Amino acid sequence: MDWKEVLRRRLATPNTGPNKKKSEQELKDEEMDLFTKYYSEWKGGRKNTNEFYKTIPRFYYRLPAEDEVLLQKLREESRAVFLQRKSRELLDNEELQNLWFLLDKHQTPPMIGEEAMINYENFLKVGEKAGPKCKQFFTAKVFAKLLHTDSYGRISIMQFFNYVMRKVWLHQTRIGLSLYDVAGQGYLRESDLENYILELIPTLPQLDGLEKSFYSFYVCTAVRKFFFFLDPLRTGKIKIQDILACSFLDDLLELRDEELSKESQETNWFSAPSALRVYGQYLNLDKDHNGMLSKEELSRYGTATMTSVFLDRVFQECLTYDGEMDYKTYLDFVLALENRKEPAALQYIFKLLDIENKGYLNVFSLNYFFRAIQELMKIHGQDPVSFQDVKDEIFDMVKPKDPLKISLQDLINSNQGDTVTTILIDLNGFWTYENREALVANDNENSGDLDDT
Repeated sequence: MDWKEVLRRRLATPNTGPNKKKSEQELKDEEMDLFTKYYSEWKGGRKNTNEFYKTIPRFYYRLPAEDEVLLQKLREESRAVFLQRKSRELLDNEELQNLWFLLDKHQTPPMIGEEAMINYENFLKVGEKAGPKCKQFFTAKVFAKLLHTDSYGRISIMQFFNYVMRKVWLHQTRIGLSLYDVAGQGYLRESDLENYILELIPTLPQLDGLEKSFYSFYVCTAVRKFFFFLDPLRTGKIKIQDILACSFLDDLLELRDEELSKESQETNWFSAPSALRVYGQYLNLDKDHNGMLSKEELSRYGTATMTSVFLDRVFQECLTYDGEMDYKTYLDFVLALENRKEPAALQYIFKLLDIENKGYLNVFSLNYFFRAIQELMKIHGQDPVSFQDVKDEIFDMVKPKDPLKISLQDLINSNQGDTVTTILIDLNGFWTYENREALVANDNENSGDLDDT
């Protein structure tokens, strides 16, 4: 009989015994006792007999210490085996060719220009024939992701194949980077990334002309870009996921293209011409040839019009050795000034402008730096511009939340951070901003003259 029915009957039975009628509290206690008894019996019937459920399973395994050589070797071997297994799960060239053949065979007419299309029904058929490795790509979610405005409800075969290729490449690269993850924690230290790029150099045809003696400088130049933009807190390590998510690795691997144009090489930080340009500038600035840059030597950087006040802040805040800057610190400086629109670069410069370390720029900070611009204008025979006018323009451009303070986030949100910082640190940059309308007019006149000819 159901325990609920037994309980209901028991409670409904009148007390006919010789004893006096039970109190309400006694009835409640009896009801609770019965409930506990039957509930325990019911729960016990479903109880799992596995003894492991009586204890909390272990979920934390500490990393082996440096002196635990055997455990470290075991961990390295197990990670290597795991990565090999993951690598075998990826599509190889033959399987990719077979996938393309199947897609082409099952295309759904009509074509859009020269673009072959495929509908969902044929898409599923290809998925069944392509094999278990391809199963993850043949889902409704992937199809919907690539479905745009085709009136027949089809997707482009080329777009789908490129999607598969991109996924395979990402997983291959993820595995390749993980091989250099000595700690096995999903991030690369500076030395790990240096080893990765050093071993990558022979596979990049565009770097064939580099002298082996320059390899260490090239690796340093390449690694600094990753760490400058992906490690803003300067922890000394970067998540592998962040490396895959940014475009830097694409730029680096673009050097595999033997026919890469000269223009593309000049704009690619990782190309041989770019690395040689940056290192060549460093050598040209180093007049005493001691391998380091003093403040006076750095003052000739670019157009040699940066203010001494700004350069003082660079040497106060950045890592120096006996008051001089090494190549690695110089690379951070160059990356910041050449990418002033980027948040990481603005963070670098903002720290230098924030002389009081308050986390914001006020009128005093702006005046402190612009006064040096005014002094340079006098030296070059130009009429100094009123600070009040410049200050008002800066606040109008940035539109900070607090009308008296400019935070780093205000600068980033305004999309005017590069202009503001240039005005405050570089005379040539300020002159260009101040005469922007005249320069635009001259450009228009010159283009008009070219059209006439």
